[in-house]
Amino acid sequence: MNPSGKVVLITGAASGIGAAMARRFVHEGARAVVLGDVNAAQLSVFGAELMAVAAVQAQPCEVAWLGCDVTREADIQALVNLAVERFGRVDVFCSNAGLVRDGDETAPDDEWLLNWNLHVMASVWGARAVIPAMRARGSGYFIITASAAGLLSSVPSTTYAVTKHAAIAFAEKLAIDHGGAGIQVSVLCPQAVDTPLMAGRLGKGAALDGVASPDEVADHVIQGMQSGQFLILPHPQVLDYLRNKANDYDRWLGGMRKMAQRLRLAPN
Repeated sequence: MNPSGKVVLITGAASGIGAAMARRFVHEGARAVVLGDVNAAQLSVFGAELMAVAAVQAQPCEVAWLGCDVTREADIQALVNLAVERFGRVDVFCSNAGLVRDGDETAPDDEWLLNWNLHVMASVWGARAVIPAMRARGSGYFIITASAAGLLSSVPSTTYAVTKHAAIAFAEKLAIDHGGAGIQVSVLCPQAVDTPLMAGRLGKGAALDGVASPDEVADHVIQGMQSGQFLILPHPQVLDYLRNKANDYDRWLGGMRKMAQRLRLAPN
């Protein structure tokens, strides 16, 4: 899919990868970009900035935004309703909101539930809201921002790794179930990205292969959309790691265990 002329909706859009994608979609000639984020004040500032940029593009783009807590289905539906009421449809849904916090199996249930709702159910609720209309039109694009941790694992955080694995599984099922109806699905799986979510964490494991900028990640998203890739990997090494994991699971687990020990995040 080429984003030119499309109506794009992005959650977690006030900063980081979401904001970079929004800027890039405007640059690529999207007809409208609809932004959602739980930080309504920051979203309002960014939305106004993006609107000013969009107004002077060769192909003007409209911008709208709404404070949105994606751990609540009603908020996601309200954001979709805004897009449909203002612009008639949602062509591209970017389920991008997320968080990164340490937590293993002993993490409180409410921490597990927060990760589950944010990384998995937000995409489920987004799909419920937009997939039927996409199927009826015979076109649409659904992008889930997951993580290399969903393909491999996360040394610091079990709650993150488990729910990002589930996010990728959901993306796979969307692609299987709706690909024949003209709906493209991609899952974005970067390693370390220089965003506010990664503040203070860039020395832990995932940064060993370099830290991507949000703009670099957005470039990969556009390339992935245009080529119809399911798996978008801003850090290409991840594909080699995934192959090594599949080729010898026990050896891969041993390597991850050694990494955890080096980072003093697991017992000897």
